[in-house]
Formats: sequence, C-alpha cells, structure tokens
Amino acid sequence: MATKVLSSSHDSVDRSPVSGSPVNRISPRMTIKTPLKILDPGRSKLTTVETKRIISVLDDTIIKVELVTMFSHVLENLEDFSIMLGQELWGALKEHLRLSNNMEAVVARLEKEGLLLKGIAKGNLFAAEDESGQLHLHVEGLKSSVRNIVRLFNMNPIAGRAVRDTAFARSPTADILLRGLLALRKFLFEMLLTTPLEEKEKMKFMQEIALRDRKNMEMVAALEDELASAIHSRDEEISKKNTSIRELKTHLHNLAKFSDNQIQRTRAEVEKQQKGELRSSQAKCAKMLQDIQQLRAQLNALIAENRESEFTLRKKKYKVEIEIENWIQKYDIEMIEKQEELEEIDVVYKVEKAQLEELREKFAILDEEFSQIQEERRLKQEQREKAEKELAILARAATLIQALWKGYLVRSLLRTKRRRKGRGKKVRK
Repeated sequence: MATKVLSSSHDSVDRSPVSGSPVNRISPRMTIKTPLKILDPGRSKLTTVETKRIISVLDDTIIKVELVTMFSHVLENLEDFSIMLGQELWGALKEHLRLSNNMEAVVARLEKEGLLLKGIAKGNLFAAEDESGQLHLHVEGLKSSVRNIVRLFNMNPIAGRAVRDTAFARSPTADILLRGLLALRKFLFEMLLTTPLEEKEKMKFMQEIALRDRKNMEMVAALEDELASAIHSRDEEISKKNTSIRELKTHLHNLAKFSDNQIQRTRAEVEKQQKGELRSSQAKCAKMLQDIQQLRAQLNALIAENRESEFTLRKKKYKVEIEIENWIQKYDIEMIEKQEELEEIDVVYKVEKAQLEELREKFAILDEEFSQIQEERRLKQEQREKAEKELAILARAATLIQALWKGYLVRSLLRTKRRRKGRGKKVRK
C-alpha cells in the first residue's frame, strides 16, 4: 500500500532543480550508429537556452522518479541507511513512513466501510468518498513529505547517489517507467537537435524509402513467382530421382543375396585357415613355456647371487655407519673443547678490549695535547722564519745602503780630484 501512495503523490513533486546532471548511467545522448546518416541530427549539442531547459527539466524529473521509486526499499531498510542518510533525512523518512502507515489505515477503513471502490487504479484515490476529508489531508501530507525528502536529497547528493545505486531493489513497474522516461528523453533530445530543414529532408528521404520499398515488394513478388516455378521443377526432379532410387534399392537387394553366398564361402575358408594357425600357435606356446622355465631358472640363480652380494654390502654399510658414528662423537667432543677454549679466549678478548678502549681514550687525550704542541711549534717556527726573512731583508737593505754610500763617497772624491786638476791647469797657463 505504501508503493500505491508513493506513486500517487509523485505527480505533485516540486520542480526544484537538481544539482549536477542526471544519473551517470543516463547518457546525455544515446546515439545509434546506422548507415542512414541522413536520419541522424546534424548537431550533437543543444544550442538554445530553451532546449537546454527542456532537457534539464526532463533530467530532473528522471532523477526524482529514481529517488521516489526507491522510497519503499529505503523505508523497509531504514536502519541500514541511517548512517548514510544523516539525521535530517532519516527523520524525514521516518515521518514519511508514519504518514504512509496512517494512509494505509485510512484506506483500509474506507474499504471496510465500502466507500472505496474495489479494483480502482493504483494511485487514483481521489474517487473515494470521504465526508470527513481525512483522505485528502493524508494525500496532501504525503505529497508535502515527498517534496521535502526530495529537497533534502538534493541538498545531500552523496546520499541520493547511494540510494540510486541500489537500483536492483526497484520494482519492475518502476523500471518500466524509467525506461519509458529514458526513451522519451532520447526521442525529445533528437527532436530538439533536428531543425525544420532537416525534418523536411528526413520526410523526403522517408518518402523515397517508401517508394523503394514498394518497388522492392514488387520485385519480391516476382521473385516469389520464380521461386514457385523453381520449386515445382525441383519437385519433378525429386520424383525422377526417387524412381531411380527404387531401382537402385532393387539392385542392392540382389547384390545382398549374392554377397551372402560369398560370405558363407569366405567364412568356411577362414575357419580352415584358423584351425591351421591354432595348431601352429599351440606349438609356439609350448616352445615359449620351455623358454620361460629356462629364464626362470636363470632368474633364481641371479637372485641368489644378488642376495649374497647384498649381504656383503650390508656388512660394509654397517661398518661404515659405526665409523661415522665414532667420527661424529669425536667431532662433538672436539667441538665442545673448542667451544670452551673459544669462550675463554672471548673472556680474555673482552678484558683486552676494555683495556684497549682505556688506552684509546688516553691516546686520544695525548694525541690532542701532541697536536696542540705541534701547532705551537709550527707557529713558533713560522714566527722564527718570518723574523729571519725580515732580518735578511734588513741586512740586504743595509748592504745596499752601504754600497750606495761608498759609491757616493768615491764619486765625491773623484769630483774633488777633477776640480783640483782643473784649477792646476789654469794656474800653469
């Protein structure tokens, strides 16, 4: 009864836009590949705002129908959907379930009182006589509840998608309705893509197809006549062949009688040959039995010889196993001694390692001190070399100054001597 009420209130669902496009499984344009390209629309997309609005309204309607047709399944499994739907949607669906139950109670009461006609179509509850008007109020309440639930699903697209994904639980009648809406959308989409000029071309093309169809029908009628005549000639030929087949069967019957006599003679000859071969095979079998006895004696001798060799080998194997066991025991004893020795060495190693760590720490301290001493020596050596270089530079400068000074004194003495010589020559004159 809940599905009856839901289907009756679907016509009054509000036309609020649904976010996004139709369900993913609804293709925006279901193109059919056909060799008659002229029947396909010339465009692949809608260009005008009006056509887009028409398709959008139809897509919204399909989504709402998908949601509304799943209400019964959701209400039956409301506890399973509680986490997915959220508190607000769950409360709205709970209220819708309460209204549906009340509606069922009212309809049952009207049927009991004889005010509701039996056999009435699903969803057509308005023909029932109810002076109190309760039925009308319940119908309006269910309509408002459906509008509210669809609005909440529009606000929660994840929950709407999850509900639509459970399409396996939809009733067959709802599937038929959805398929019809999808077919309507496809037809309407193609009609909106087709221009008046393309429509005229399609009509012209369809007329040409109809004319060709009439011609083809006439050709088919002529071919059917030819086929009838061909069938008649084939039947005549078949009757002739049946006559020849009967004659051949008679000939085959005669051949069968002749072959029976031939078979009897052949069977007698085969029996004679079989008896001769049986005697020869008996002789061969006796010879083979004698050979088998000889081979069996040889086999017994080989078995006795192999047993003796096996006994000898078993003795050798026993000795080898005893030797291996002794070696294993010896190996275990040696390994125990080695392990004890290894443990003693490990103790000594740990002690020496601890001493080595202490020496390393002392060496690190001494190495650091030695590095500092080396660094101080290096600095002193650098200072000494620097002082020696400065002293060498000063000595070289002093030597150079002394040489210059001596040169200057020599040149001064030479000048004075020259001047004196010049004055003496002037006095002599």
